[in-house]
Amino acid sequence: MAAGALQVAGLVLGSIGSIGTFAITGMPQWRVTAFIENNVVVFETFWEGLWMNCLRQASFRMQCKVYDSLLDLPPDLQASRGLMCSASALAFLAFAVTILGMKCTQCTGNDDRIKGYILLAGGITFILTGIIVLIPVCFVAHNVIRDFYNPVVTLAEKRELGEALYIGWVSAFCLVVGGAILCSFCRCTEKTRSYRYSAPSQRTAYHSQRRAESAYSKSQYV
Repeated sequence: MAAGALQVAGLVLGSIGSIGTFAITGMPQWRVTAFIENNVVVFETFWEGLWMNCLRQASFRMQCKVYDSLLDLPPDLQASRGLMCSASALAFLAFAVTILGMKCTQCTGNDDRIKGYILLAGGITFILTGIIVLIPVCFVAHNVIRDFYNPVVTLAEKRELGEALYIGWVSAFCLVVGGAILCSFCRCTEKTRSYRYSAPSQRTAYHSQRRAESAYSKSQYV
């Protein structure tokens, strides 16, 4: 019962992290307009994402434009686009592998040893996905904060942290924790299996010792 709950917890956390990874890959709110000094009234909000930039007006009208060329993007967004695409593919792979290793899945057989290794592979893939998600999110956040406090950058060019970055941090946390739970489940399974295998060997040694003692006593009697 506890093993099944542990599997479900790892899968749920990994699924939340995967959904967040897919979401922030397409979200345009990586960088948002910074409203500072006298710019208090918000009439327009400018969003910059990995694939497009959007202009949201106070009348709730929003216009988005896809980037014309990859080379026009800043270096941090270029690297982030490639890393997030890789993370999305790994998240889907980790989810599929984990489903195959679940206790309720019958297509991979009923061998707990094989399913434990499958869950270990899924957990490692989830952890790797979380690390990959964390790299572009932290990289973009670092550049946004650096430019915000740079006196050379004009006020119109300053940006703030967008919602996608916060979702990215939460998603990376869920992916790493979910992967760690799946890996620890495999470790616990190995310990339980080794204990089960060691217990019969002790009983066998005890019976062998008893037989040897009885044979020795019979020889003394003769």
